[in-house]
Amino acid sequence: MNSPWLDPCLVTVLLLNFLLLAATRLKPVVYAIAAQGIVLGMMLPIVHPGYDQRAALLTAATIMLRGFFIPRLLFFAMRRADVRWQVESLIGPIPSLLCGAAGTAIALNYANSLPLSSSHTNNLVVPAALATILTAFVILITRYKAINLVLGYMVLENGIFIFGLLLVEAMPFLVEIGVLLDLFVGVFLMGIVIHHVAREVQTTGAESLPALRE
Repeated sequence: MNSPWLDPCLVTVLLLNFLLLAATRLKPVVYAIAAQGIVLGMMLPIVHPGYDQRAALLTAATIMLRGFFIPRLLFFAMRRADVRWQVESLIGPIPSLLCGAAGTAIALNYANSLPLSSSHTNNLVVPAALATILTAFVILITRYKAINLVLGYMVLENGIFIFGLLLVEAMPFLVEIGVLLDLFVGVFLMGIVIHHVAREVQTTGAESLPALRE
């Protein structure tokens, strides 16, 4: 995992984290998450020691699912639920960026104290994973619309996916595909929830979820 292309890809993921926190419209947020998914897919051939048919299939599935199919599904659900495209946050974009910057600094510092192998301490895999997970927590905590729960979940899963790169040599193919299917099913079900929240209570706020009944 010493490829010269690995750290530039992870830096791109970190920059996209800041875009997620700074955006005031939902479209850039979805596009940034899709871009993260494409970058993660492109990282798979970088970290695989031998790029075979399995790795090529996983790369294609990751890029198509994360970068294209799921964003289109989200836009469809948002249009059907008549979601407002303005990002509504409890703290605003500037404090969100400051929280993201603090989380990234903490992740960089904390990663250096972890007992990692030499092949994992010479890159940004662990710091990028921790920073992405912390970014997801900021989104989930400070943005109260139901669509932001979906987007925060996707960012959280991206961070977990980066952590999975540490075990890519040991992860069986079915487990890797299972991660993608888990993401797809989660976003699909959340899209249905958003649609029903909007239909039943005429709002997409997460605080309205208890109002749903059978």
